[in-house]
Amino acid sequence: DLFGVSMVVPLMNLHIKSLGASHTVAGIIGSLYGVMQLFSSTFVGCWSDIVGRRYSLLACILLSALGYFLLGNSTTVFLFALSRVPVGIFKHTLSISKALLSDLVSERDRPLVMGRFNAASSVGFILGPVVGGYLAEFEGGFYQTSFICASIFLLNGGLVWMLPWSEENTSNRDHYQDKGTNNCSAKSSHDLHLKSASSRAVTNHSFFQFSWIQVATVLKKIKGLACSNLWDVFLVRFLMSVAILLYYSNFTLALEERFGVKPLFAGYLMSYSSALGVLAGCLLGPITRLYGHNTYRLLLHSSTFTCMLILLYASAPSIWLVILSSTFLAFSTTIGRTCIIDLELTVGGNEASGTLLGVGQSVTSVGRIIAPLLSGIAQEFSPCGPPSLAVGLALLAIVIMNANKEKYRSRGSVKLKNQ
Repeated sequence: DLFGVSMVVPLMNLHIKSLGASHTVAGIIGSLYGVMQLFSSTFVGCWSDIVGRRYSLLACILLSALGYFLLGNSTTVFLFALSRVPVGIFKHTLSISKALLSDLVSERDRPLVMGRFNAASSVGFILGPVVGGYLAEFEGGFYQTSFICASIFLLNGGLVWMLPWSEENTSNRDHYQDKGTNNCSAKSSHDLHLKSASSRAVTNHSFFQFSWIQVATVLKKIKGLACSNLWDVFLVRFLMSVAILLYYSNFTLALEERFGVKPLFAGYLMSYSSALGVLAGCLLGPITRLYGHNTYRLLLHSSTFTCMLILLYASAPSIWLVILSSTFLAFSTTIGRTCIIDLELTVGGNEASGTLLGVGQSVTSVGRIIAPLLSGIAQEFSPCGPPSLAVGLALLAIVIMNANKEKYRSRGSVKLKNQ
């Protein structure tokens, strides 16, 4: 589905302007989509913990397909905005898929599998815009691209329906793997009880009562997570996300102002970095083995390396140093994204992986809202303002990780004992 989405997204601004929308209206619709994603990601992720991965993933895929089908029929600005509603609320297939992977694999193999999953996602983002741009050259190309995207979602829905995996078996296996800690076992039993209660509600209550039971359970789980000790992990994710977004925020404009290079060159450089990100995802397995599966230490080192590379880019006197920093930054950011997800699941527990990944996605969405504002303010001082601010935020994230290293180390030792 990432391949289909990346075909459509680059063409959406052009399409809505062709419908007569102003830049302000286009910006408002884009912001509303981001706000819907911000508030729905935690709820949908927690909902997947309650009703199960297959049911929630299938529902999100089908409703997202509906959104892109409506987008393919959007002949007015109102229909365009309406088509973004189901996608904004239910386009969380990526986070639910990651939660499913965390259920199916052991903690030791999780960084490797997540790295390969991110690499496959990056391939979709590399190829999708090329195919979408080619189709856009034809008459009605945007509508064709939208229908192709909806068809890809429907195909994925069929695959999810037919795949022979059992959530009951994976839940039991996770319970067996975590039996060394009574707290984790209690949480697993509690979640299994909630799932069985929800299943019984389908037959014993009306649809409205069943939906209310699910909503109440989701809110209870979110409240429990809000009172947990995960604030530092999510703060690190927020700071590093904003730092990376600031790095890319004015990348093309800064290269033109600082070195006189054309936007086409900046596009090639970003595609080059994306391709290296795919390679980094494939190499994550050997790298985690080199670090003895210590996710915290690998995240600390990758974040430090990212900070140094952004500083190198901000102070680079020539375009060759920019190319050098972009080359290694593709590796450090890919490793960092995977490690922060693994650290969330390690500290928070695998039993609420959907909720944890949903909250993490919400944190990243907040970063996407704040980063453009910070970038605009920093650019008033210098083209190097956004990356310079990114260096400061990355340093703050590194300080927070060092201040909480004992908690991460204790979790890591429990993880190794269970394996």
